[in-house]
Amino acid sequence: MKPILLLFAVLSLLSGCLAWGANPVVAIQAVPPAEPLRAGKTGTVTVVLTIPAPYHINSNRPLEDYLISTQVEFEAQPHVIIGEAVFPPAPVKQLPVSDSPMSVYEGEVHITADVTPDMSLAGSEITLRGRVRYQACDERSCLRPVWQPFSVAMPVVDSAQAASGGTPQPPADKVAAQARAEAAAKPVGTGAVPAPADFGDKSLLVVFLLVFLGGLGLNLTPCVYPMIPITITYFGGQAEGKKGSLLAHSLLYVIGMAITYSILGVFAAMTGSLFGSALQYPPVLIGIALVMGILALSMFDVFELRMPAFLNRLAGSSRKGFAGTFLMGLTVGIVAAPCIGPFVLGLLTYVGNKGSVVLGFSLFFVLAMGLGLPLLVLGLFSGSLRLLPRSGSWMVWVRKIFGFILLAMAIFFLKNIFPSALYYYLALAFLMLLAGIYLAWMDPVAASGKGFTYIRNIVGILFFIAALIAAGTGLQSVIGTAGMRAGAPGGSGSIQWVPYSEAALSRALEQGKPVFLDFYADWCAPCKEMDAHTFSAPEVIERSKEFVMLKADLTSAGDEQVESLRQQFQVIGVPTLVFLRPDGREIADLRGTGFESKEVFLNKMNRALQSIAESAEQN
Repeated sequence: MKPILLLFAVLSLLSGCLAWGANPVVAIQAVPPAEPLRAGKTGTVTVVLTIPAPYHINSNRPLEDYLISTQVEFEAQPHVIIGEAVFPPAPVKQLPVSDSPMSVYEGEVHITADVTPDMSLAGSEITLRGRVRYQACDERSCLRPVWQPFSVAMPVVDSAQAASGGTPQPPADKVAAQARAEAAAKPVGTGAVPAPADFGDKSLLVVFLLVFLGGLGLNLTPCVYPMIPITITYFGGQAEGKKGSLLAHSLLYVIGMAITYSILGVFAAMTGSLFGSALQYPPVLIGIALVMGILALSMFDVFELRMPAFLNRLAGSSRKGFAGTFLMGLTVGIVAAPCIGPFVLGLLTYVGNKGSVVLGFSLFFVLAMGLGLPLLVLGLFSGSLRLLPRSGSWMVWVRKIFGFILLAMAIFFLKNIFPSALYYYLALAFLMLLAGIYLAWMDPVAASGKGFTYIRNIVGILFFIAALIAAGTGLQSVIGTAGMRAGAPGGSGSIQWVPYSEAALSRALEQGKPVFLDFYADWCAPCKEMDAHTFSAPEVIERSKEFVMLKADLTSAGDEQVESLRQQFQVIGVPTLVFLRPDGREIADLRGTGFESKEVFLNKMNRALQSIAESAEQN
C-alpha cells in the first residue's frame, strides 16, 4: 500500500510542477552524516536547499498567515526513529515584494533532523525519503507552492565497524556546492526571469530625507546646539583667520563624524541577520517597542542618560592641528550621546531590521551630513555666528519632538502584532495628533518672542497633517482590501471584480468592452500589494469602469476552467496582468508580471483603451 501512496504523491508533485510549465526552482539534496550511521545511535541528516538568485522562499515561520511556510516531511521507516526537522534562524528583511517585513531564506539553507536506526538494522542500508514544501518568489512575482521529493541512502554499521572507520560520507559542504552548480545550470520556467522591481525607491528617498532632517534637528538639542559656536571658534583659532583653513577644519570634523556613524550603520546591518531572525517572535517585538518607549522617556526628561566620565574626557580632550579636529569629529557622538543617543539607537534598530550594509552606511552617512551641515555653513561664513539664537528652554522642546519620533518607531516595530493595518495606522494617527497638540499648545516651554510661537504652531500643524495621512492610509487599506477577493461586491469606492469563468468571459466579450484579467493567488505577497496600493487608487478605480475586470484565482488547482485559462495564456507566476481586446485577443505588449505601481498600471489601462480606439478607427 505504501509504494502506491508514494507513487501517487510523486505523480501529484510532477503534475503540479508541469501545470505551471516550470522546473523546480530550488535544488534539494539530502546529505547523510559525515560518519556512517551506527545501529542504536543517533546521527544527523542534513537537507540542503539551494535557492538561486533572484528567488527567495518563506521561512518555516512566515510573519503573515497567508504566506506558505517551508516544511520538511519524512516518510516513516520501519525500525527507524526520525526526529523533527530543525530549521536555521531566518533573517527578517524588508523586500520590495511587500510593505511588511518578511521572514525568508535565500541562497543556501541547511535543515537537519536526527535519525536513529534500530539495532536490528546493523549491516544493512536504509533509504530515507521525504519532501520539502516551499514557495519561490522573486521581488516581483511568486511561483506556485510545490512539494519536492528527496531521498538519501545510508549504510548502517554496528559498533565494531564504526570503530574501524566505516565508510566516510561526502561532507555537506561538497554536496551543497554540487547542488549550487546544478541549480545554476538548470533553466527555471519557460520564460525570462523578471527584473527586480523598483517601486520601493520612492519610500526609500523619503526615509533618507527624514533621516537628513533628523540630523539637522538634532543640532537644536541641548547637548549639541551650545557646542556649535564653541566648535566654530575652536576652528577659527586653529585656522588663524585663514578662510580656506577654517573650511578644511570644518570638513575634517564632519568627515570624522560621518566615519563614526557610518561604521555604526555597517555594524548594525552586518549583525542584522542575527537581530532580524529574532523579529519573528512577538515578545521580541514588544521588547524592542518597550526599549524605544524608555528611550523616548529620556527625551521627555523623565530621566537623564549619562555617558561614563572617562569617555567624556576622551571626547573633550582637544589636540592641535588637522589631526586634532578629525579626532574631535570621530568622538563628538560621545559628548552628544545624551541627546542624540536615543535617536541613533532607534536608527540602529531600523537598519538592523533591514540587514543591508549599503543602506546602513548610507543612512548614517546622511545623518552625519545633517548634523554637520550647520558646521560647514557656519565654518564658511563664520561671521554668521552672531545670528544664531541664544540657547534656552526651547531646546528641551526640540528634544520632545524626537521623543515622539521614537514612540512612532515603537509603533512601527509592533506593526505585525496589530490585528490589521487599520489599527496600526490609527495608532500612528493618534500619536501624531497627540504630538501636535502637546508640542503646539500644551508643553509649558518658556520662550520669548512671537517667532518661537509661530514655529510651535507650524510644528503642530505638520504633526496634524501626518495624523491625517496616517488615518487616511488606514482607511484606504480597508477600502483596498474590501474588494481584493474575487467576487467581493465592490461599491462605488472599489473595483467591480468578477470571478473568472468561461461564462463570465463570454458575457464580457458580448458587452463589446475591453477585458482585464488578473491572475492572482491568496499566498501571493505581490498580489496583496497590488490590491492594497494599485487597485485601490481612485484613478485606477475610475478607469476600471471602462473594462470588465476579471480575477482568475490560482490559489489551488481545483478549478479546471481557471487552469485551462492559465495554460492558454502560459502564466508561470503571479500576479500576471493581461489586457484583452473586445474580440478576446490579448494586447501582448501590455502584459505585466509582478507588482505594478498605480502610475504604471494606469498608463497601461490608458494605452489599452487608445489601442482599441485606433483599431476601431482603422476598421
